[in-house]
Order: sequence, then structure tokens, then C-alpha cells
Amino acid sequence: MPLTMNKEVFITCAVTGSGGTQDRSPHVPRSPKEIAESAIKAAKAGAAVVHCHVRDPETGKPSRDLKLYRELTDRVRDADTDVVLNLTAGMGGDIIFGGVESPFPTVEGTDMVGATERVAHIAECLPEICTLDCGTMNFAEADYVMTNTPGMLTAMGSMMTKLGVKPEIEAFDTGHLWYAKQLVADGVLEPDALVQLCMGVPWGAPDDLNTFMAMVNNVPDNWTFSAFALGRNQMAYVAAAVLAGGNVRVGLEDNLWLDKGVLAENYQLVERAVSIIENMGAKVIGPQAVREKLKLTKQAPKG
Repeated sequence: MPLTMNKEVFITCAVTGSGGTQDRSPHVPRSPKEIAESAIKAAKAGAAVVHCHVRDPETGKPSRDLKLYRELTDRVRDADTDVVLNLTAGMGGDIIFGGVESPFPTVEGTDMVGATERVAHIAECLPEICTLDCGTMNFAEADYVMTNTPGMLTAMGSMMTKLGVKPEIEAFDTGHLWYAKQLVADGVLEPDALVQLCMGVPWGAPDDLNTFMAMVNNVPDNWTFSAFALGRNQMAYVAAAVLAGGNVRVGLEDNLWLDKGVLAENYQLVERAVSIIENMGAKVIGPQAVREKLKLTKQAPKG
């Protein structure tokens, strides 16, 4: 298909993620206060959307603690800087098998809960966007599987839609887009869906341009998409996503480095993305323009 460059681009900053990066860089935020402060600095640098996980403040390990999510979202909402809040709903579907000869019982790190519990912090905090990982896949480590069954996705997607929170479909491969289209056809998700193309995550879609364009070509015309790649290709994918007609995501969830040997902060990655986008002749849009574009509902969280 012919490329149609996006001339009005929004940037999502993925602030901290849930990977084991907390001891690899001093800039990876851990506490709700640190995550919120990093998110707001990213917003001031040009990010219209901040995508947030929470971590145990002491260990830095990923957490699903509702109190941590509530503190984080309250801090972001109470800040003077406006930004669209996007919370992960990807946790609670992790299986780590015991090994190739004895897969059961599963081992430490397994975290499997029901749909209602996986969405509990979304119902509590009512962000404008939350993620929906649209498939099961082998995920980096030898015996770790990220599980998102069709039944689980139908249940979670229905809950998000009823809450008035926009699901951001996380597509790690073409089959994930295929099932996301089915969720729209089934009425679980609204027709004007939002999707994040996740490139280079082992063992999903590799981040070569042929695979990327196969992903782009499978996004319906009335959907909005963003894209990112991990590590050294993060900034290259800022340019690729804009050229392909999409929006961009950067941040410490996906890449720790600003330059070779130089650890990044979130706001620095956003600043570099802004520079790339503007030097391509496109405009970086802010949070209110994103709300209008995506028809987002800004709600008050539970009291």
C-alpha cells in the first residue's frame, strides 16, 4: 500500500513497564511518586499520553496493588500539567512453567487471576485508556507464557467498554490483530479501535520493516495506531511509524538508552521523539487534541 505520512502525531510515553529493568538503570521509577513525576516530566516534554504500570516501591518488582495504582493516578491527575492517562491491564496472565520435563507445578513469578481482578484497578481509577493484550505468546524467557485467551479478552474488553475506558489493543503479532477485529465484529470493542503495534518483542513480530508493514496493512482504515520497537530501534520506529501513518511510543519500558553508554530519562526520550517528528515536517499534538481524536471520556475515579 502507498504510505500516507501522519502529519498530526501524538506521543505515548511508556514510563516504567513491568520488566526486570529496575536494577539496570537508576532512572527507572519505582514508587507511585517517582512514576508520576517521571510521567509529568514526559508530558511537559511533549508526550500527550502516559502509559503506566506500578511497581513495589521497595523491590521495584511489578505489582497489581490497587493502592499503588490509585496513588499514581491521583498524583498524575492532581498535577498542573495535563496528560491522557493510560494504565496497563496486561498483568495477571503470566505463567512460568517448571521446566520442559516437569512443567507443573508452575514456579515463582506465575500470576494468574480472573478477568474482574485483572481489571479491578481500571474500575477503581477510571483512566481514559487502558491496554488489552490481544493474544497469548511465548514471551522472551524459556518457560514464560503471556496468556490472554479469547474468553478472557472478551470478558476484559466488555468490562472496559462498559466502564467507558478506551481499550488500547496491544498487538504483538498479526494474529492478535485478527482477533482484535473479531472483538470489534462481536461488539465487544467499539469500531473506531485504538491499537499499539508492538515490534521486536521476543517472540512476537520482529521489528524488520517488512513485518511492520504487514502489521500496518492489517490495521483497518477507521482505527488509530501507534507503534514502537525495543532498544536500539526505538527512535528508528518513531520515524517509521509516522511515515506509515501512525503515532509513536517511546519510554523506559521499551528502551533504557539515550545514546551508546548514556542511560536515558523518559523526558529525554520524548524530547528526541519530538525532534524527529518535527524534522519530518509533522506536528506533535497535545492531550486535548488526542481526547477529541479518540473520543475519550475523562471520568472522576471512585471516591
